[in-house]
Amino acid sequence: MLPTKKGIYNVVWKIENTGKNTELTEDTSTKQHTNKYMNLQNSTQETETIEENSPVYVGREEDIKKSQRMTAVVHDKEVVIFYHKGEYHAMDIRCYHSGGPLHLGEIEDIDGKACIVCPWHKYKITLSTGEGLYQSINPKDPSAVPKWCSKGIKQRIHTVTVKNGHIYVTLSKPSDFKCDSDFYATGQFKVIQRPSTLKKFPDFKTT
Repeated sequence: MLPTKKGIYNVVWKIENTGKNTELTEDTSTKQHTNKYMNLQNSTQETETIEENSPVYVGREEDIKKSQRMTAVVHDKEVVIFYHKGEYHAMDIRCYHSGGPLHLGEIEDIDGKACIVCPWHKYKITLSTGEGLYQSINPKDPSAVPKWCSKGIKQRIHTVTVKNGHIYVTLSKPSDFKCDSDFYATGQFKVIQRPSTLKKFPDFKTT
């Protein structure tokens, strides 16, 4: 039986009457029980953090080079991995604007930057940084050529690692910063039915 909230956060004392004097002694049995419970909680939280930040195998390098992209579930989050001009990029699968399926979009070079174009509303997102791009027009000079500008990071991107011909994805930490695409990374918007964790895959080793 777990200790009560009072037992966890307050030291329990026994009042022992010894003649005329009254001593306060710490209830060591309750304290030991409390410490074990709190250590168990900390251990569980640390394990969950390690798992969420660990790389997950998503497929073979030769396969993504052929298809140029693949989808996967990494620690219960849906991502899309692109292979473009010799580089790998991973990001949340749903567009930050309205949840469009980015894995169905086309890659275009915009202002010297490789971007995925959402198939729903044509929003442009840089593959390397997750920035949203838009064309800016100077109202004082309507004849001027529109310039491409950044809205800032809108789409959450993740780290792709290649090791021995295998592709791994490590999720970025949501606690570091917030992205508009986080809203569409919840369960109700999921589109992938079979998670990558069901595949037989090699463990990621740093050595």
